[in-house]
Amino acid sequence: MKFGGTSVGNAERLLQVMRLIEKENEAGSLAVVVSAMGHTTDHLIDAVTMAATGDMGRAETIVDRIEESTITHGNNVLEALHKDHTGLAFRPDLIDPIRQVLAPLRQLLRGVSIVREKTPQTLDLVMSFGERISASLLTLLLQARRVDAVFVDARDWVLTDDSFGLAKVDVEKSRTRLRALAAAWTGKLSVHTGFLGRTADGRTTTLGRNGSDYTAALLAQALEAREVVIWTDVSGVMTADPAIVDDVYTVPRLSHQEALELANLGWRMFHPRTMIPLIESNIPMHIRNTADPEASGTYVDAAGSPDADRPTCVTSLEDLALIEVEYKQVAEETTVGERVLRALDDGGVVVWMAVQTPRGRAIAVVVPHEQSRRAETIIRDELARELDRKLVGALRISAPVTLVTLVAEAMGRTVNVTGRFLHAVGRVGVMVRACAQGVGERSISAVIDAADTHVALRTVHAAFNLAHQPVSIFLLGKGTVGSHFLQQIRAQKKSLLADHNIVPRVVGLADSRRVLFDAKGIDLERWNDLLAQAPQAGDAPPKIQPLLDELRRLPVPVLVDCTAEKGMEELYLEAFARGIHVVASNKKPLTLPWPERQTLMGAALRHHRSYLYETTVGASLPVINTLKNLVNTGDHVLLIEGAFSGTLGYLCNELMSGVPLSQAVRTAKELGYTEPHPRDDLSGMDVARKALILARELGYKVELEDIEIEPFVPVDLLKKDDLEEFFRSLTESDPLMRKRIEQLQSENKLLRYLATIDPEASKAGSKLVSVKPVGIGMDHPASRLRGSEAFVSFTTERYQKYPLIVQGAGAGGAVTAAGVLADVLELAQMLRGK
Repeated sequence: MKFGGTSVGNAERLLQVMRLIEKENEAGSLAVVVSAMGHTTDHLIDAVTMAATGDMGRAETIVDRIEESTITHGNNVLEALHKDHTGLAFRPDLIDPIRQVLAPLRQLLRGVSIVREKTPQTLDLVMSFGERISASLLTLLLQARRVDAVFVDARDWVLTDDSFGLAKVDVEKSRTRLRALAAAWTGKLSVHTGFLGRTADGRTTTLGRNGSDYTAALLAQALEAREVVIWTDVSGVMTADPAIVDDVYTVPRLSHQEALELANLGWRMFHPRTMIPLIESNIPMHIRNTADPEASGTYVDAAGSPDADRPTCVTSLEDLALIEVEYKQVAEETTVGERVLRALDDGGVVVWMAVQTPRGRAIAVVVPHEQSRRAETIIRDELARELDRKLVGALRISAPVTLVTLVAEAMGRTVNVTGRFLHAVGRVGVMVRACAQGVGERSISAVIDAADTHVALRTVHAAFNLAHQPVSIFLLGKGTVGSHFLQQIRAQKKSLLADHNIVPRVVGLADSRRVLFDAKGIDLERWNDLLAQAPQAGDAPPKIQPLLDELRRLPVPVLVDCTAEKGMEELYLEAFARGIHVVASNKKPLTLPWPERQTLMGAALRHHRSYLYETTVGASLPVINTLKNLVNTGDHVLLIEGAFSGTLGYLCNELMSGVPLSQAVRTAKELGYTEPHPRDDLSGMDVARKALILARELGYKVELEDIEIEPFVPVDLLKKDDLEEFFRSLTESDPLMRKRIEQLQSENKLLRYLATIDPEASKAGSKLVSVKPVGIGMDHPASRLRGSEAFVSFTTERYQKYPLIVQGAGAGGAVTAAGVLADVLELAQMLRGK
């Protein structure tokens, strides 16, 4: 077992570490590796830095704080153990042992302060006290709990060269030393310092990043351990960097080779040196969270996950530079690629990725941004003759760039992973400047501009781990509202992914004659042509029901009804029964007789599906949600007044400004404000349906025939089926309407078509709901309406003196479509728990 610095950073965590060790020790033989406590290593570096400047006082103060905090944490643990029902075997004195460990450090710092020099060798020796004090304390505490523990200074068996700060281990000699020493630990729990080694002549070294993990791997290999458990502050390997991607989760299983791939890509949790001993000895690694020991963590072994669809990891290596070199002479043999790589290696430049064309005629290398100038100089020196003779083009350098990599063992067994990867980043507009597939088909990497890092990482993560919320849409109706809906999805696809992690995908599209279905998604750039090419269904409307079975199998299936057709309730019921949600702008199913309406609502509830219909009353205005919120919070509605029709509101304003009735209606139709036949608006029936929907939201079992309806125009005009005949009749009615407008103007009033829901009036014998054209004074809230604006006023017990008013654009295909899309997004966010 290996415990990182955060795992032993305070008394509470130390206590948890001891519980984990004791539990595991009861199950069999155990060896422990421990890192320095918390930020001790940082403090030690500060101390030696202060000493090197001659400020021994501050250096001593830092050591005092380390000593004090170590003793305090230890005593707090002992106090907690004393209160534990199992108690302590004895209570050790921690002061003298800790001071004895730190005494050589104080002497060393005094020497540094005299010579005013901080060499790498000295720094390694100073840093070693972090692990030494941590392992010493843990050993004492375990002994106090009757655990037969023994402190082991890993410097006694880890033999290294003198590359201070990143020493190279002589594995064979270290293994021999360890096995010779291990005889003295038989039957005991050995507590080893991580991170540390020693040269053959006795100088202390450190092993660099993940050094303690490396110590644990070497120890496991030498002792032929069953497994290595790395206890840390996270619950295993995440599918991406949680600082960038919100929806990351723990990868349950990884193969050794996947972990090595991640290590080679700079993944913080792994280092190639750590993985190699485990791979050579086929020893599993289990990464677990000290603070959440019940979490399963990530298990790393030779096999990895047996699930071909298991999660993958997405990494990003940032602050890099891409250098491109190309040999210009087509007919000549060249080894440019080989020479560039050799020169960079000799010059000590790290190459994270290299991509060559066949026969090495061109090469692109990815190097750390901080080394890019040195790399450029090395390449220019190596290719000086070719550059002078113009045989090699000018070096192209792109910086800063990021290397985004998808790592998955299943890549070699799965078709089109590379295609999906490149498509994912390409569809959100990220330029791939270079790409490479790893040896063994275990990874695919792309070089992108640094500015695109976050969106690329999130997109790739979403594409392979479903971090986004996919929504599969079957749209009914391609008229004014439906076509705008498709246009808005097409236009906002990227922003919906980037801002909401939602991907709406239109998989089905139907009009009165044709139906189009593609489970992978219909191309919204060509939807009109594709639908026109679909076979006609004959005289009858196309059968949608069989396709619902296809829709139900897709992620978050939603039936979106943008028609004004009757009888859609039967299709809704079949959709609910198949687990499909419904979003609709169609008012007619909601205005069915009350029992049928309740059957529809009950079906959605019974099948746990959503039925959203905000646009049936106020287009994109939040009328229904506002009313629901008032009722759900216990408010009592006294009166609802509204100009529910943006179309009739537009006509009223046009008429008041002197435009003839026939011209105003014709313009409204051209603008997409009216129904296909304007009489559906002028009859007042559309407003009546909206008022009925609102009244029923209040719980009234009112029917359409219970509503008092006065049309906007004479009833005889509404009998004209032919549009041209209808408009001719409207022209004949222009003088009568003009006379009415003049009368209202003489009274300083405005024409408005209002709906009223008045519970008090119904108690007095009047109609609960009425819709009709009325003249209103200039102080009425509806007097402020402009153009096609709609308006709803809620007078309630809370909003009695000043009614709650919802006002805005109430007509038009784009506005209604936006409301439909808003309902789809609300559904997706509800399913995500947002």
